[in-house]
Amino acid sequence: MRISVIAALCAVLGGCMSTGETVSFRASNPQQQALMRDGQPALVSRQKTSLVLVRPAARQMQTNSRPVFVVGINNLGKQPVDFRVGQVEAVQHVAGSDFEMKVVTYEMLVQEERNRQVAAALLTGLAAGANAYSAANAGHGSYTTPSGRTGTFYSPTAAAIAQNNVAIQNEAMIAATVETGQRNMAALEQAVIKDNTLMPGEWYGGQLHLAPPTDQGGGPKTYTIVITVGPDRHVIDVAQGPPGV
Repeated sequence: MRISVIAALCAVLGGCMSTGETVSFRASNPQQQALMRDGQPALVSRQKTSLVLVRPAARQMQTNSRPVFVVGINNLGKQPVDFRVGQVEAVQHVAGSDFEMKVVTYEMLVQEERNRQVAAALLTGLAAGANAYSAANAGHGSYTTPSGRTGTFYSPTAAAIAQNNVAIQNEAMIAATVETGQRNMAALEQAVIKDNTLMPGEWYGGQLHLAPPTDQGGGPKTYTIVITVGPDRHVIDVAQGPPGV
């Protein structure tokens, strides 16, 4: 199932760290059930025409990082239904007040990755330039004879070897930078949830990234995610905090 692939890919992306805080769910109505899936908390919400399964993308979330959830959606109806990421809502509850938690879309994550790639390319270029400068001075040296005479020399062979080694190193470094960027883009394409029309009986799913909830001095943070599928609204209550809190 595509959702299993998504979960396996979560380690590639930011926000899927393995230390920090844990998540729990609370069933808020008779159509919901809090349960465990493969040792992780999950919640199933069933409405008239759709079913939604939500669980964290990692066993623990890094403190003050983006919460990432794997969302699975099933169309139970007899007609196609639309899921739109723009209709997903998330609010944090703090001392009786609600504060919006921004949904980080696929397009936002792609732009962040592009920005990261630009920065990585600049650093790679600087490193390649430094390597080339060093190679340009290779083959030059100095000597001192037993009688105290000093001088300089130049070895074309040593220079050629150094320059060839640097060319190989720079090529490998640039290729690794490009490959990392391509791999990260492919992971985003594969993993992150997007707008989708579900045909009758069809499952669809992916990672849902949220802005970090406001820290509560080490205490639990509570927030609600509302996932709209066609005419159905699935209200998911989440508590996040240090293990055992």
